[in-house]
This record gives sequence, C-alpha cells and structure tokens, in this order.
Amino acid sequence: MILVRAPLRISFIGGGTDLPGFYRKYPGRVISTTIDKFVYLVIKPTKLVNRFIVKYQKTEVAKHPSELQHSRIRAALLHMNITDEGVEIGSFADIPAKSGLGSSSSFSVALMKGLNTYVGKKISKYEAANAAANLEIDLLKEPIGKQDQFIASFGGFNTLQFNSDESVDVTPVYLDYKKRAALEDHLLVFFTGITRDASSVLANQSALVPEKFEIYKKMSDSV
Repeated sequence: MILVRAPLRISFIGGGTDLPGFYRKYPGRVISTTIDKFVYLVIKPTKLVNRFIVKYQKTEVAKHPSELQHSRIRAALLHMNITDEGVEIGSFADIPAKSGLGSSSSFSVALMKGLNTYVGKKISKYEAANAAANLEIDLLKEPIGKQDQFIASFGGFNTLQFNSDESVDVTPVYLDYKKRAALEDHLLVFFTGITRDASSVLANQSALVPEKFEIYKKMSDSV
C-alpha cells in the first residue's frame, strides 16, 4: 500500500504570470508557500482481478480505467498504461475542494508521485511537478498555469520562475526567525463557505493576458 500526500498553498504575488500565454513571451514569476494542510492518496492493488476502484466523494468500480468518471485518475491510469491489473485509489483532504488553495494540482502531484511509485519508478520533485502539469494542461486541456503543481511538489516558501522553454526555476525564500514569525503572525486564512472552479476563472484570466500583458509584466518584475 502506498500513502502519499501533497501540501496546499498560499500564493502571494504573480498569479497569472504562470500562464503559457504570458511566460512564453516573458518570464513569469510567483512567490508562494505551502501550508500545513494536505491532500492525501492511498494506492493499493485490488483483490479483484481487473477491477479499478476509486473512492472520493463517491465510490466508483470499473473494469477498465476508461470507464471511470474521475477525469484525473482516468487520464493518469491510461497515460501510464495501468490498465491490466486492478488498483484501488482513495483520496481525502484537510479542507474542502475548490477553496482556492490549489487542491486540484496538489491532488495531481500526489497522484503522479503515487502511481509512479506504484509501478516501481522513482521520480524527483521536478519530475512529479512536470508530470502533474502534463496531466492537467496537456492531457486534460485545462486552461491553467504551472505554479500550483511546482509549489505542491517542492513544498516550502519559494520564488518560481516560468521560462519560455517550459522549464521552471525554483528558488527558496529564506527569512530569519523574526521575519518569518512576523509574517506568520500577520496571516489569517478563513474558509468562507464559498467554493469556485479555478479552471473557469483561469480560462477568463488567460483570455485577458494579451490585453493585460503590461500589467502582468510589471507584476512579474516586482517579484
């Protein structure tokens, strides 16, 4: 049995500059940190032959991954060719989904790390982030950026730079104890009870990149 977790994040500045419509023309930069809240996945073989069991808000049982309704798990299993042997995947999180803390990408990072471990392949933090980004952006065609996958995979307080060649530079932000304590003492996060679909928000944001390019450029330069 494999148990894997990925942290949620708070993004301070630079959101939107991680969209391909921007960083393919000008380096995007984000300052973000992970927090002590997580998405968890449990992955294990099933005792039933050719049965794929997925447990989240509901339970799915399928004979083939292509029959699963859970889009991320379906796409990941098919992409990795995990189709002949049954597998059970269960997920849960410390906070509700769609709360604005990057939980979808944290799930994807945990999923790709976990599935690679399941098939006996060790991957780095960078590879896990790239695999999650590929799953969401290339396979599922979601109109999102890369910051959430990389911050969830690397963890900690980081500056991320998104380059036109699709590479991402991850640089830790070092604060002395007093500055870190002051920052933590002045941060409050509340769950308002309101959830939203990040993909629809980012699709609109991505469409506005050409119009708002100079604003994004100034924001990136300020990081």
